[in-house]
Amino acid sequence: RSPECPEHIHMAFYDGDLWVDPDMEQIYFHNLLKLKVGVALVPLAEDKGIYGTDGVLLSNSNIGLSTVPDGYYVSDLAFETGRVREVEGKKHGCVELEGAPEMVLEIVSDSSEKKDMIDLRDQYWESGIDEYWLIDGRTDDPLFELLKRGPKGFVAVRRQAGGWAKSEVFGRTFRLVRKQSRRNRPDYTLEVK
Repeated sequence: RSPECPEHIHMAFYDGDLWVDPDMEQIYFHNLLKLKVGVALVPLAEDKGIYGTDGVLLSNSNIGLSTVPDGYYVSDLAFETGRVREVEGKKHGCVELEGAPEMVLEIVSDSSEKKDMIDLRDQYWESGIDEYWLIDGRTDDPLFELLKRGPKGFVAVRRQAGGWAKSEVFGRTFRLVRKQSRRNRPDYTLEVK
């Protein structure tokens, strides 16, 4: 939050350390995958809250966490009760959410594997987040892990027939499907029922 810190940088602060992402986003395994998740979740969030993607700082001063998740969901109730607070930027408009959104998403990349799969898993649980969605689209069989809050950490939601996982936050079941695009590139759909 110092005046010298640029507002547009991918970094995280947790456990007293600063993590800076040195890589650009990979188009198919990260950027477009993040978009496909958002396309499925934005309509489910309307009239109940907001679903947003990266570019917004998420912080929790109680545990010393500041990071930019790939996606997040905050209900209107979370804003009304103060569970999540909007923070204005240096110039104008809200650029930060402080508190514990109901859901966060991280999409694993080569440079963020340890941060997303190990470090932030603990940090998000300590923050009080209800669900942590973890996606790794770098393989032919992508990882889609819907983690829910347990007493001592996040636990994976049990898969239903066909690979579906139920989200308590959204009250729906989801599965991630990978196929090849007409240009022979990976393409994803987050199916909802």
